[in-house]
This record gives sequence, structure tokens and C-alpha cells, in this order.
Amino acid sequence: MNKILVFIPTYDEVDNAPAMCRLIMALPLPIDLHFMDDASPDGTGEALDKLALEFPRVTVSHRAGKLGIGSAHQEGISYAYRNNYDLLVTMDCDFTHDPTKISDLIQALDGYQVVVGSRFLEENSLPGWALHRRFMTLLGHFLTRNLLRLKYDATGAFRLYDLRQISLNLFQAVRSKSYAFFFESLFVLDSNKLRIREIPVVLPSRTYGHSKLSLFEALRSALFLLSLSVERLANPGRFRVGKEVDRLRDDLGDPQGWAPYWQQKKEISGFAYEVVAAFYRNLFIRPMLKKSLFKHFAKRAALMHAGCGSGQADVDLQDQFKITAVDISKEALDLYSRYNPGAFRIEQASILDLPYEKESYDGIYNLGVMEHFTKEDIVKILREFHRVLRRDGKIVIFWPHRYAPSVLFLNSVHWMVRTFTNKKLKLHPDEVSLLTSKKAVKLLFEEAGFDLSSYRMNFKDGFIQAELVGVKLQS
Repeated sequence: MNKILVFIPTYDEVDNAPAMCRLIMALPLPIDLHFMDDASPDGTGEALDKLALEFPRVTVSHRAGKLGIGSAHQEGISYAYRNNYDLLVTMDCDFTHDPTKISDLIQALDGYQVVVGSRFLEENSLPGWALHRRFMTLLGHFLTRNLLRLKYDATGAFRLYDLRQISLNLFQAVRSKSYAFFFESLFVLDSNKLRIREIPVVLPSRTYGHSKLSLFEALRSALFLLSLSVERLANPGRFRVGKEVDRLRDDLGDPQGWAPYWQQKKEISGFAYEVVAAFYRNLFIRPMLKKSLFKHFAKRAALMHAGCGSGQADVDLQDQFKITAVDISKEALDLYSRYNPGAFRIEQASILDLPYEKESYDGIYNLGVMEHFTKEDIVKILREFHRVLRRDGKIVIFWPHRYAPSVLFLNSVHWMVRTFTNKKLKLHPDEVSLLTSKKAVKLLFEEAGFDLSSYRMNFKDGFIQAELVGVKLQS
């Protein structure tokens, strides 16, 4: 028999919570009920504690204050996973969600992972609603349907999740702590190919209280929706949750400070920069990389992407090569796994000390990595590459020149922000070793045991990064 939890967050629901509790407990279903109260000033918390004493299957948790409806749902979902529930129903406490419909959600699960109570499957599903509330609800549905391509009722809380078939990582990928949680969470679930089903529900006019969605919250959710929509276009696959990283080590540290950079890519605050980066990546970097790897390596060659970052340039390569993605940053590897769910191997390691045996790979490549290391460290990295490469193995390094347009652009952005806002902005760790000349690279390669067989940078690639190819010399 399935272990079922109904989760209801509350704030100022002292008039509704007891009646809702009794109706749910009277259902002919083996249901546990968990309330989560955000320190309601009207005494809801105390009323819920009394209900928990009356009903053994009712539990209550209390939060320090009004921390957001989205964060409440996040905590309620985590509670359900921690306590090994199979099914989780979420709903409101103000009787806009009919508790007798819980059994309909459960019956509709058949072969699906998520069931959503929808206000848009049948006519007259919003009886008695004021015109402005009806308009806002329909507008929200129109926007999520057209901007996020969600065909479901994505802004409501009346849902059923089959936790046996949904990874907690999917919910942890949701960022919003407010009302935007509802459409963002469904967007994440849909992006990860979960099977979602709708059932029709009727939501009566709210007669047992008033909407807690303020105008400010509505505007904030709308802005988040717009940002999410553009992010979906700029970063296809951004919300996919991929395979787990093979190794995770806390002792590696983060000597260059990459964690804030990759964390920024998960936040809306880093979005404007990512739009520009996506332009460069799709127009120049990805075609350059694809052309180079196909030229220098046979199909299904064992390659290492050393300092892989988010791996957005690798998405078209996973079927062509056996790619081991290596990075020191957990945040970067999390992004890589989302963009490249079919990756051969994803591993946390320092490229200064690779955890592989001698002669393990046919080739090694990276993009925009070397310029962040000192000359001494670059030689160490190249020697590690030499050690793990097979006989006649190659390295393909994309290294930005100090006068590259991308370097000049980012320097100008940093300057403008510092000058006009008086704020410190750092879009990436310091570039301490930008490319200066072919001669300088040749000397570095030779010191590490490589012959520089190719040095290419031209207008076809926008002079963005030089393509350097080194062939392993036998020691």
C-alpha cells in the first residue's frame, strides 16, 4: 500500500485549518497530513498543534516567519522524502482546493509521475471569481503556455507527485522561494521528461479568506517568468538534471575562486552575461571545437575535456566521442551533467593532478582555461596531459589572445560597471596568462614535452581564441 502525505502550508488560516483537517482525515484513504505554519499572527499555529494532539496522523512544523510560499513547498517536499512517503499531495488551506478531489488525483496517477489539478480543462471552472482575479489567472496561464511551452495549469498548488519516480535533485534545481515556485517547478519536471497529467477541477470563489498574492508578488513572478523564458532560449537544457558526478572531493578546494562564477550561472543575476556568452558560444566556439575535434581525432576516441566548465559546447559531441569531463568545481560539474546527460564520465579533479593512469586518453582539449593559470602551473598542467596521453596523443587548446574581441569586451564591461555604479564586478577569475605569441606557446609546449604542430587564429573564427594543437613527444 502506498504511503501518502498531504502537505498544506498555512498563514492566517485559523478559521480554515480545523475544518480542512477534519475533512481530509475523514477520507477513506491511508493519508498522513502535514501542516507547515509560518508563524501566523492569528493563532493558526496553536490551532494546528491541538489538531495534531487530536489526530495521530497529523503533524505540524513551525517556521520563524513568513518565508515564502515556494520555500514552504520546498521544505514540505523535503519532509516527504525524508520520511519515505511514496505519494505527495500539495494543496491550499482556504478551500479553493476541494479535499474530496484528492482521491481523483491518486486514481489519475496511473503511469504518470505528476498529476495537476487544472482550472482550464472545462468551462465554468472559476465560478464567482472577480473579474480582475479571473483575468490575472488566465494571463498567468497564457504566459506560462507561450513563454515556457507548458501546456498544463502551471500556477496552481493542487498537485500529486509520485516521489518514487522523481529525484529530489529535480526539486532542488528550483530556485524561486515565492509564487514563481509553481511554474518553475513544473517547468523543471517537464524539462526532465516526466510524464505529467491533468484532471479538471473547479475552484470556487475564495469565501474563506483572501488571496495572499500581492501586486508586488505578482509583478515579481511575472519578471521571473520572463527571465526564465529568455534563459530557456539562451541555455537549452539548463534545467535538465543529468547523471551524478563519479567522484566528489571536498579536499580539492577552489584556489582560483570558480565556485561563485558557476553559481552565478544558476542565478538570474548572471543572466545578462550568459546571453552574450551564448552568442559567442553558438556563433564561434561550438563550431570551432566541433571542426577541430573531428579533424584531429577518430570517432569514438577517448577524449578528456580538462576544465570542462558547464560543457555547453560539448552537447553535440557526446555521440561522437567518449568524453571524460573533468573540473575542480562541483557547481560546474552539476551544470555539465545537465547539459550533457549522455556524458561518458563526469569527474571532479584538479587538472594539476589528474587521477588517471599513464596513457589513458587519445586526446585532451579545453577552452578558455589556460589563461587563468600562471606560466609555472601551465607547464604542470601540460605535463599531466603528457603523462595520461597515449603514444602520439594530441592536445587541442583554445586560448584567448590578449587582444581578442571577447577579452576587450569583458574588460570594457568591468570598467563601465566600476565607473558608473561604483560596484565591483567579476564575471570570471583573473586572466593572468592571456596568449601573447606563437613563440611563447611553443616554448611552453616544448618544456612540457609537446610539439606545437598547429597555431591558428583568423577572421573566420572572429579572432576569439587561438586553436593550438600539440603532439606528444616521446620521452
